[in-house]
Amino acid sequence: MARPDRPRRSHRGPCPVQLRAIPAFADNYIWMLSDDLGNALVVDPGVAGPVEAALQAHELRLRTILITHHHADHIGGLQALAAHHHPAVYMADDARIGGDGQRVHHGETLTLAAPALRAVVLALPGHTRNHVAYHLAPWLFCGDALFSLGCGRLFEGTPADLLLSMQRIAALPPDTLVCAAHEYTLANATFALSVEPDNDALRARREHVQSLRARDLPSLPVALAEERASNPFLRWDAPTVRAWCAAHGAATASPAACLGALRAGKDAFRA
Repeated sequence: MARPDRPRRSHRGPCPVQLRAIPAFADNYIWMLSDDLGNALVVDPGVAGPVEAALQAHELRLRTILITHHHADHIGGLQALAAHHHPAVYMADDARIGGDGQRVHHGETLTLAAPALRAVVLALPGHTRNHVAYHLAPWLFCGDALFSLGCGRLFEGTPADLLLSMQRIAALPPDTLVCAAHEYTLANATFALSVEPDNDALRARREHVQSLRARDLPSLPVALAEERASNPFLRWDAPTVRAWCAAHGAATASPAACLGALRAGKDAFRA
């Protein structure tokens, strides 16, 4: 598992904010934002221990938790952290996420008290039916809806759901920093290159990620502009991607059918 990257600092908002990636399990990242007043926010704490260690190491107080969806590796530490720190909790509106907190919905703007940030909620169905993301510009905490060079499996959604989610992500500013929840980039690059072997931006992305991973650094966050140039799931209208989809089972030329073919191809893909 990658060690945490150096903190990324943003000066947007009233108090500078730093981003940290906290490794968990085999390949998860629990994202943490903290301000210079010692307030911390975490996203999808699948386990409490690494969060507690990071809070202690950086002398921070956990004030806010954001939850994108109900899977155990995203909520497993929620109850212990909530009981210990009593933070404000925001979560997808899904009964499978237990505990107290504010259930959030697409289009809502959340005014977070600590750190003092504004979060816009995006509903991103597909991986699960109630999956949400949080856009705290410049960062997008997208859970398992989008990965670098890939996307989450459609456990509960349809290709039409996936299209809606990819369209919502693609509409964000190009300098948005994608903070996905798993370190899957190199594996995703292998499939992406099977779809677009001559994509220069994709080849450059893979080489850069190989360099990062060789130094045990995360491949994330990544600018949305880079993903739109290299991630086939954000390139459903690119002629090369459409041609691949047509050759791999897309029954129609519709974007949803193309994304369905891509996701089925990724599910079956073996390097």
